Amino acid sequence: MSGSGPGDRGRRATAVLVGASMVAGAAACSGSEERDGADAVRLTVSPVGGGNALRPDSPIAVQARGGTIENVTVSTGSGEVEGDLNTDRTRWRSRWTLTPGATYTVDATALGDDGRTRTVTSRFTTAEVEKTNDLTIEAPRDEETVGVGMPIVMQFDRPVKDRAAVERALEVRADKAVQGAWHWFGDQEVVFRTKEYWPTHTEVSFTAHLSGVRTGGDVYGGKNYNLGFKVGDSHVSTVGEDTHEMVVKVNGKKVRTIPTSMGKGGVRKYTTTNGVHLTMSKEDPTIMTSEWMGVSPGSPGGYSLTVYKSVRISDSGEYVHSAPWSVGSQGSENVSHGCINISPSNAKWFFNLTQRGDPVEVTGSDRELEPDNGWGYWQLGWKDWVKGSALKRPVTTAPRDDAATVSAEEGDQSGTGRDGRQAEGD
Repeated sequence: MSGSGPGDRGRRATAVLVGASMVAGAAACSGSEERDGADAVRLTVSPVGGGNALRPDSPIAVQARGGTIENVTVSTGSGEVEGDLNTDRTRWRSRWTLTPGATYTVDATALGDDGRTRTVTSRFTTAEVEKTNDLTIEAPRDEETVGVGMPIVMQFDRPVKDRAAVERALEVRADKAVQGAWHWFGDQEVVFRTKEYWPTHTEVSFTAHLSGVRTGGDVYGGKNYNLGFKVGDSHVSTVGEDTHEMVVKVNGKKVRTIPTSMGKGGVRKYTTTNGVHLTMSKEDPTIMTSEWMGVSPGSPGGYSLTVYKSVRISDSGEYVHSAPWSVGSQGSENVSHGCINISPSNAKWFFNLTQRGDPVEVTGSDRELEPDNGWGYWQLGWKDWVKGSALKRPVTTAPRDDAATVSAEEGDQSGTGRDGRQAEGD
């Protein structure tokens, strides 16, 4: 999936729910109930069938009194709906928002304290929506093998007014428990980052349950998104502006020391940024020109170079790349316009090794990498990163236990962390 731009932040969008009641959750307050005698279990399903089409962010709830819920099945054309059952098995609630323009059938069965069962069925339809807020996932790609620093980076087409509702709909699962958190950059970009680097060889799945999520006003998420990726070996490179070398470690073991020449300094634009970068792309070749600093290639001080084996590490024009013209300075002197120059043979080796999301940690420079420059997200400390969450909390990624019983009373809408594994901030 490719990235998208920030969009038109000044545009105010509205949506119309076709055939829907505009009173929020009006139909969801009613229910259907079957009872037989004073001691029989009372089973209520909300919403009941009939009436106007419901808003897609209306919840489905099943309540049992005088007994316990034995089974709840909610089906629609796209499959069954997930939900959570509380610990005493008296309340079930749908986990995610619903698909617009879909018909749902709810079948619920309860066992009474008198030993008798009761079953209730409800059928209803959700409203169509006319305005949607579509999403582009910039990184990672589905089935990609990535570095230990890899974030999940998403861009919305329209401004998100209800960031908390969106964040609750984002689910990250992994085969190893890892603490992470979401962070908003403006109202159209949200990023997931772990507290520490990912453990190597972690299998990760991500689902954005955005269909039916009201992102603000009457604009709704367009559809759900799914992807899976794998964290590969740990490749961490430390580059010293003052030592003129790059030390590359694979799974914690030093495998190569590479002579470098970095930004010559003197002015900010010629200074390599300091801090934790992530490898963002591999380009071979790429054309580098002086236009990034406002100088055309044909002007005094201008240039246009075809550069091979280039690994991008920021959005401000910084790469680790082959630089045969500066080999004489590599290891002893900084002469570049800000990139990390290495020899052709070392560049080929590094290029072949690199996965997107590998950390490149630059030290010794007096120009700090901005957190929103490329994937400079590791420049924010953990507490500041969590503060950028709409919910102000971290979450723990872990495999889902579909048989687990969790509290359906936790929160007003489910999302990552509502499975009882919510981590505390620190």
